[in-house]
Amino acid sequence: MIWMLLVLLYGLLKGSREIAKKLAMNKNSVMEVLVVYTILSFIFVIPQAPKAGGLEPKFYGLIAIKSFCIFIAWICSFRSLKKLPVSLYGILDLSRVLFATFFGVALLDEVLSPYQISGLIIVCSGLLLLKFKPPFLRKIFKIEENSSTKLPLASENSTTNVYPVWIYVAMALISCLLNAVSGFMDKVLMKDISSSQLQFWYMLFLVIYYLIYILITRKKIGFSVFKNIWVWILAVMFVIGDKALFIANGMADSRITIMTLIKQSGCIVTIIGGKFIFKEKNTAYRFFCAAVIICGIVLGVVK
Repeated sequence: MIWMLLVLLYGLLKGSREIAKKLAMNKNSVMEVLVVYTILSFIFVIPQAPKAGGLEPKFYGLIAIKSFCIFIAWICSFRSLKKLPVSLYGILDLSRVLFATFFGVALLDEVLSPYQISGLIIVCSGLLLLKFKPPFLRKIFKIEENSSTKLPLASENSTTNVYPVWIYVAMALISCLLNAVSGFMDKVLMKDISSSQLQFWYMLFLVIYYLIYILITRKKIGFSVFKNIWVWILAVMFVIGDKALFIANGMADSRITIMTLIKQSGCIVTIIGGKFIFKEKNTAYRFFCAAVIICGIVLGVVK
């Protein structure tokens, strides 16, 4: 039961991070926010360094692979999210549930009960309803359509770097797959190492990868990003959320398939944030979808 609460904490913080990302990127570029909040997150986990030693060489290699997966996943997700409508990206993000469930069943020999299969189907249905709105529900909730739901056909600069939409869709799917791979590796690694060891080395490798990236690409990071309070908040939530998730993965009775369902609770936070912070429309319908998702989560954790 404790591991479920820890994963729930991770899910709620993950939803809060999505809001913080939007607020942070209102003031700074994607790469500035991504690089600096990764560095700040590592600084916050440095106190765990004394507990991070003593790993066998193979674990350093495995953690480096996990970090590289997240390094690529974050770049893909940030770039695709910037180009694709949020509603479409949210549907693509649903594939995380499918990938993670596949890894849990195929590689960890987890068995889905009828309740968990039903819960997974309901969660998927609730997320799909966010994008594909049946006509009768459009009438009930008086859904307002706007141009933001249309797919972009080019990048920000219409004269250069024009890419077809499928490239951004592919990047979003790559991000989801790599995040699922990372989640699977968490479960495997936490059988033999501590949460402090995993978090410290994982963050250190991430910082190294991003520093190499900005040196090769010569991306400029302005000092103003360090004054962006949302980047600091984002880093704090990231460290706390990941710590909770790593501890949950280390518990023997935790299951990656159920954890994946519980993580979807973050959508509640994003809907509330969209309503009161970004003044988004159609929130009543989104709350309906969220209620469907919650039902699926509750059903999925029933033994």
